Amino acid sequence: MAKSLQDSSSKRHFHWTNKVGNEDDHDDHAALPSLPKAVPDEEKRKETPHKAIQLHRRKLQAAAISRLRSVLTAFGKNRGGLPLGLGSRVIGTLFGSKKGHVHFALQRDPNSHPAFLIELATPISGLVKEMASGLVRIALECDKEKEDQEKKKTMESKSGSAVRRLLEEPVWRTYCNGKKSGFASRRECGPKEWKVLKAVEPISMGAGVLPCGDEGEDGELMYMRAKFERVVGSRDSEAFYMMNPDSNGAPELSIYLLRV
Repeated sequence: MAKSLQDSSSKRHFHWTNKVGNEDDHDDHAALPSLPKAVPDEEKRKETPHKAIQLHRRKLQAAAISRLRSVLTAFGKNRGGLPLGLGSRVIGTLFGSKKGHVHFALQRDPNSHPAFLIELATPISGLVKEMASGLVRIALECDKEKEDQEKKKTMESKSGSAVRRLLEEPVWRTYCNGKKSGFASRRECGPKEWKVLKAVEPISMGAGVLPCGDEGEDGELMYMRAKFERVVGSRDSEAFYMMNPDSNGAPELSIYLLRV
């Protein structure tokens, strides 16, 4: 009898335990659907630093692109404003009155201000005779500055000051086909010189005579205008070769600038 009571009580205990266990399992399963609500918050916390990093990178890239554009714009403006900004092809004009000296001007394009203008001691009539006899080679030489002056210029260039360029030299020794022909001087383009250049602006290549129109002159001004190929050897040497399609590849006129 006692045994049957124990068995029944144990069975009841077993069923109760099983029931309690089932209820706990049911509660656990019932609690599971609430978990996904917390997952997005955790993912948001994980994604927030990543998005912040991406946003920071985009800001840095935009700032870098903006700085690069500003630098390129400033460089383009400065480059466009350089008076000596000559390319590999330039316009060269020789002119002068019949009894006067030769003027030689180099322009970046036909209507631009001359980047280089000098007056040679050679008379224009003498240059015409030389060119009629064959090829003409004109060499212009100037002296390098002394060592102490060069050091001073180097220090100035490092500090941002301008260093004299080859085309800015004021005085040149002139040689025409190997013969010394006096000196040449750099000139500023005044109203008289600019009037001549404007008169020959439509001419790409050719030679002729223009009416001078100034008192004291003989009334005629000779000119020769052509395209020149510019070759830069170094900061102390440049050459200009006249481009003539009828010369079988050999330039009729070559001008050399040397700083020795």
